[in-house]
Amino acid sequence: MTHHIITLPGDGIGPEIMAPTLALLSKLGEFEFEEHAFGGASIDAHGVALTDEVVEACRGADAVLLAAVGGPKWDTTDPQKPRPEQGLLGLRKGLGLYANLRPVKPLPALYDASPLRRERIEGTDLLVVRELTGGIYFGEKTRTATSASDVCSYTTEEIERIARTAFGAARSRVSSVDKANVLETSRLWRQVVSELHAREFPHIELEHVLVDNAAMQLVSAPRHFDVILTENMFGDILSDEAAMLTGSIGMLPSASLGGDIRSSDGSLGDGSPSTPGRHPGLFEPVHGSAPDIAGQGIANPLAMFLSAALMLRHGLGLESEAAAVESAVQRALDAGLRTVDLGGEAGTAQATRAVLENIA
Repeated sequence: MTHHIITLPGDGIGPEIMAPTLALLSKLGEFEFEEHAFGGASIDAHGVALTDEVVEACRGADAVLLAAVGGPKWDTTDPQKPRPEQGLLGLRKGLGLYANLRPVKPLPALYDASPLRRERIEGTDLLVVRELTGGIYFGEKTRTATSASDVCSYTTEEIERIARTAFGAARSRVSSVDKANVLETSRLWRQVVSELHAREFPHIELEHVLVDNAAMQLVSAPRHFDVILTENMFGDILSDEAAMLTGSIGMLPSASLGGDIRSSDGSLGDGSPSTPGRHPGLFEPVHGSAPDIAGQGIANPLAMFLSAALMLRHGLGLESEAAAVESAVQRALDAGLRTVDLGGEAGTAQATRAVLENIA
């Protein structure tokens, strides 16, 4: 069976890490890749960060693989000008991808690469479940010469569906993160999560954690967390913080899913594909486009490889192929592979060779 994958290389180091990822995938199965301009590249070509044609192409694909977007070339404070990030928000909304899953599990080979002490991060294995299509990023926005506003809004339905995903993925505990001591949306969030827990998931422990406390605990006691459930903006910030537990933000993959997401054993979903043609998953590394190193051949491709592994598992239902990628990355690191961001000297090509040599 040939799988139809839309590829969005994007900007900065995006094309540099996308190309080796496609080479990696080609060693694992039959794939048909269809590339489209996205983000800043789309602004240059079409005047907008995301075209209707790209949205339709993604809807018809089996999965979407994204590298990175953004860069100083397109930075602007003018609300009338397009920004690359608008493409990312639009694609998530257009595909109905309401759940962003970011697993954080530092590999033993990289314990000493983390800015935190080995004994603090050892054994960490957590999942950030971030609501992706609501909140302040999608609320009404106003701007005048002297003021601006961004509305943060959530409905009971939006909170229930992301909470259900988090409880379904949990092994033992869900830490629901909010700011209920200040924000009305957080008070609704806490109420809805609590009611859903009592009604459908009483066997899972639930704790409510204020976002500032959660940020502190992530660096002081990361092993405490199993699943972190949170809204859009808090999840954006906390997941980037959590990335440093792995040694570098260049190591963290993510999956954005929609449709019917289920899990019965603590894994990210049940390994079945998204609803074809309606909710293809979007898989991307957490890091940005790193324009300061673009074109130098030193970008770390490992988060992109691991994002492809999430695509294989949760977008296409190819568990053994996903495990092969993850195992190859781990073996390469165990053998001493270190990219520049991990304190080593390996460039993109060397890192790619090291992983490809370990593909079983």
